[in-house]
Amino acid sequence: MPDLLDLYRLTPGTYHEMLDGEGNLRAHWRRMFTQLQRSSVLQLAQRQALLTRQIQENGVTYNVYADPKGADRPWELDLLPNLLPADEWQQIAAGIAQRAKLLNSVLADLYGPQKLIAGGLLPAELIFGHNNFLWPCQGVQPPGGTYLHVYAVDLARTPDGRWWVTADRTQAPSGAGYALENRQIVSRAFPELYRDLQIQHLNAFFRTLQETLAHQAPTDGEVPLVVLLTPGRFNESYFEHLYLARQLGYPLVEGGDLTVRDATVYLKTLSGLRRVHAIMRRLDDDFCDPLELRTDSALGVPGLLESVRQGRVLVANALGSGVLESPGLLGFLPTINEHLFGEELLLPSIATWWCGEEPVLAQALEKLPELLIKPAFPSQSFTPVFGRDLSEEQREALAKRIRKRPYAYVAQELAQLSQAPIWQPENGQLQPRAIGMRVYAVADGEGGYRILPGGLTRVATEADAEVVSMQRGGASKDTWVLGEPAPGGETKPNPKNLGGLGLVRRDPYLPSRIVENLFWFGRYCERCDDSARLLRIMLARYVEGDDPLALQAAVELAESLKLLPEAGDLHDRLLVALMGPDWPASLRANLLRLQWAASQVRGKLSRENWQALVQLQHDAQILDTEEPDFGELLDFLNRLVMSLAALSGFALDDMTRDEGWRFLMVGRQIERLQFLASSLAEFLHGVAVFDQVGLEWLLELGNSSITYRSRYMAVPQLIPVLDLLLLDEQNPHAVLFQLRLAVRSLSRLNEDFAAPREVGLSILAERLAAFDLGSLENQLFGVTSLRAVLDGLVVLLKQVSEAAGHASDCLALRHFAHVDDVSKQTVSV
Repeated sequence: MPDLLDLYRLTPGTYHEMLDGEGNLRAHWRRMFTQLQRSSVLQLAQRQALLTRQIQENGVTYNVYADPKGADRPWELDLLPNLLPADEWQQIAAGIAQRAKLLNSVLADLYGPQKLIAGGLLPAELIFGHNNFLWPCQGVQPPGGTYLHVYAVDLARTPDGRWWVTADRTQAPSGAGYALENRQIVSRAFPELYRDLQIQHLNAFFRTLQETLAHQAPTDGEVPLVVLLTPGRFNESYFEHLYLARQLGYPLVEGGDLTVRDATVYLKTLSGLRRVHAIMRRLDDDFCDPLELRTDSALGVPGLLESVRQGRVLVANALGSGVLESPGLLGFLPTINEHLFGEELLLPSIATWWCGEEPVLAQALEKLPELLIKPAFPSQSFTPVFGRDLSEEQREALAKRIRKRPYAYVAQELAQLSQAPIWQPENGQLQPRAIGMRVYAVADGEGGYRILPGGLTRVATEADAEVVSMQRGGASKDTWVLGEPAPGGETKPNPKNLGGLGLVRRDPYLPSRIVENLFWFGRYCERCDDSARLLRIMLARYVEGDDPLALQAAVELAESLKLLPEAGDLHDRLLVALMGPDWPASLRANLLRLQWAASQVRGKLSRENWQALVQLQHDAQILDTEEPDFGELLDFLNRLVMSLAALSGFALDDMTRDEGWRFLMVGRQIERLQFLASSLAEFLHGVAVFDQVGLEWLLELGNSSITYRSRYMAVPQLIPVLDLLLLDEQNPHAVLFQLRLAVRSLSRLNEDFAAPREVGLSILAERLAAFDLGSLENQLFGVTSLRAVLDGLVVLLKQVSEAAGHASDCLALRHFAHVDDVSKQTVSV
């Protein structure tokens, strides 16, 4: 293959991670580069395609707020890792451990005696003016004295080859989960190289996090329950919240899943309230408690701070730790570290000045064209400004604003970021891109910190970019640390423990919200399947045009079920039923509801189950086209029915039979029962009840065509069709089958949760079972004509459908809204 460096251009005055100043490979890159040279362009392209496919299948996303299409944006990951030699990493790890210890001590002082402020080592305005300095947390001491359980630091390498700190992340540092996912994906792209280079592993970091939280949590002798608190799926790194919760074995909860009673935090579960001992939060400080902090927060837990104050729960990181994220603090840390520990910082901060001091203000204004101006506090609503990019007039206007409120501004020296190679499959070449690195530390519970060996390397996507930011569309790299573990990264030997005690056969910490979403996930799976089958019948008859009576009957059925609009041209109405964004019963709308419910319960779904959902979402993109072809839509509906059948299979085969699974299956049963009963009632009342073609598509709708042919080997006739779809207790698409199944499932749920017994469906099941299709005379209705019997059957089927909806409402009120009695009739949507 051509030389990979043919188009690789060294940027003057920039440190290059792979090449030295003479353009020669650095020693720790030689093995990797040799491997790349031995690979063909096709092989590298296949590895990149594998990597991209794994990201899509795993559903790895990152939400970009500024992008209108940024919700659930696929995570960007480069094929090539960033390599660091062991000796260099040891220096980085030692510096980060030192810095984490320093910042933890600073927090202990700020929310304690405040000697640093009294001694003039920190300006009071910089601390007290920060909206993340939380006065209600003053005097609150966390368990074990640990304020920073997880700490992250952003690093940049300057042209002299030194690493500099550009920012501290102390509130709810994100990215460690992405780093672990990157490792799992990239290591599979280069398995032999990963093994031969002896890359340091990441697992010990996350194990230490688990051990620290469990050890420091105030348990009062109970088994510690740790939860991960998320703002919800619209947060930029929601995938990471899901991923970490699954990896760490923590329930993923939102604020509404928790409640505080008598200064104790509880998790709302189906079986009652369960005490929470520790909360790993991914929520900003002031959003955590609307009672004492930000009153307009709908994301937090009222009373949480009081529980922390009383020592009843551990929150990681401690509330109020976000105050240290102000860039204005960077310039004060070296002096503070010397004052507290008598030593210099091993990792220096990029030159930064807080403009609230008069000498610094004058110096910053003088060097304004050479500096980056940042807000000192997150409440300031402006993006960082490069002084050199401003005109003279704009620069003067900025200087005027700074003079007016100098305490609100920070001036920082521009960092010339180092560059690392990225793989470009479109031209089969390597190209240099600016990078920054975020590295993570976790408290070890003994006063020190363990460092994640590698971290998250962030990459600029444009060749001339000077800032690396995921919110600006940046990409990422895996970070490989070669050789022996660094200090703070060693793996402690685990004592031999076979775990024979405390066996658990069910999930005792399943939040009610998750169960509710599983219930609706089941309903929407079935609802999409029902809609797809009926739409497929109508679309096929409309395209073929050979039986107008059958088409009319199907259209009338769809109209009565509110699946199809009643007014307008049929062609347009079919498109609305398929893809109408404003038609609430459209297939597109129901697929979006299915995807929403799935996103809420992702932690309960297997990897294969989620991949099937991702593929379904990909196939459904045809519904976004402006002028779809009916033939393509028919093909999509066929594939959709198969995909939904796969989801049903995963639910039956992959999920443990816990409460969540039971509610998912009840949701499916109720939805199918309602659809079958309503569809049969409307069909029997319609124009095609005695039409052979109409009976054929009714069998197709009930997924029973093959069964009918194998039994009767004849054209469809009304009574045997009704027997198969109505009374056959061996056919899962028969009304009586689903009715009895729903009765059994609801009865068991009511028994397990001591709820009142559901009797309405049981009575209807007995009435339906007593119906004798073999006789045209049925004493149940007291008439002898077939039409009258069918009309009576229609009434009974409508009662079944209504009763199923009522059972769903009762179940929701009792188990999700926790209302014991249904005070009035409600409508199931």
